[in-house]
Amino acid sequence: MENRKLGTQGLEVSAMGLGCMGLSFGYGSATDKSEAVALIQKAVEMGVSFFDTAEVYGPYTNETLVGEALLPYKNKVVIATKFGFKDAKTAEGLDSRPQTIRAVAEASLARLKVDAIDLFYQHRVDPNVPIAEVAGTVKDLINEGKVKYFGLSEAGADIIRTAHAEQPISAVQSEYSLWWREPEQQILPTLTELGIGFVPFSPLGKGFLTGKIDEKTSFNENDFRNSVPRFSEENRKANQVLVNHLTSIAAGKNATPAQIALAWLLAQQEWIVPIPGTTKLQRLEENFGAVNVVLSANELQEINTALKTIEVQGHRYNQQSQKMIGR
Repeated sequence: MENRKLGTQGLEVSAMGLGCMGLSFGYGSATDKSEAVALIQKAVEMGVSFFDTAEVYGPYTNETLVGEALLPYKNKVVIATKFGFKDAKTAEGLDSRPQTIRAVAEASLARLKVDAIDLFYQHRVDPNVPIAEVAGTVKDLINEGKVKYFGLSEAGADIIRTAHAEQPISAVQSEYSLWWREPEQQILPTLTELGIGFVPFSPLGKGFLTGKIDEKTSFNENDFRNSVPRFSEENRKANQVLVNHLTSIAAGKNATPAQIALAWLLAQQEWIVPIPGTTKLQRLEENFGAVNVVLSANELQEINTALKTIEVQGHRYNQQSQKMIGR
């Protein structure tokens, strides 16, 4: 797998990374530990060098899992983690005070079993703490050798500019996929201008773009998609038209809908690094196989033309989660 550069500060990672959240949190019961370790290590064997976690995933258990699984590859892979929620619980609200950032950094270093956090994101913008103060705190941690690179998650263009002026940002992480293209309006142009990399999470639309979910699908009671408007039975049925189009293109490329969705993202910019997550080895191999799927200019144009006629139904977040988007 080829590498890509995130930002201009020297951060280089595999063209695709692994989002590790779902192994511990968000989609129902946690994956068996031995199976989760095996999956993460299989990703390394496949050439993946970029792994995404956060203290809130669990909380804490995902960082511990990632740290244990990647210990044999210490200093050979890049691990991204995040700060920004009070007591590592999204329900408790946001907290990016300098003392909290420092405490999270120390705890994450221990759980990840690393000497420095490779990429430290602010998980969500905290309106109660000036972003320059947040960036300045991370800058101090970088100077102290505890963090290598700084990132933001779900931040708006103005926030990105202000933070970047205080401490250069290597990567911004936000949702981006064929069924959520909002970052194209302001975020991607801003990143292009400032020389910042982009890391799309949920690049497969939280699983919908794989073609394995329809209106009849039932989710685990602990699956957060139960609260996502876009995943209501009515909206899943309406949004099937997008998956049908992907399936049609995939058939002509000897690929899967998921691979087409990921290949489309990879083709947007050379500094975009998607981080699909999965709990299954089969899906891991399928997802990373997307790096071998090349979409021609005509095929990309065909996809974009089709998308103009498809209106995706349903909001991507419920009201509570939407309030935490720092646009």
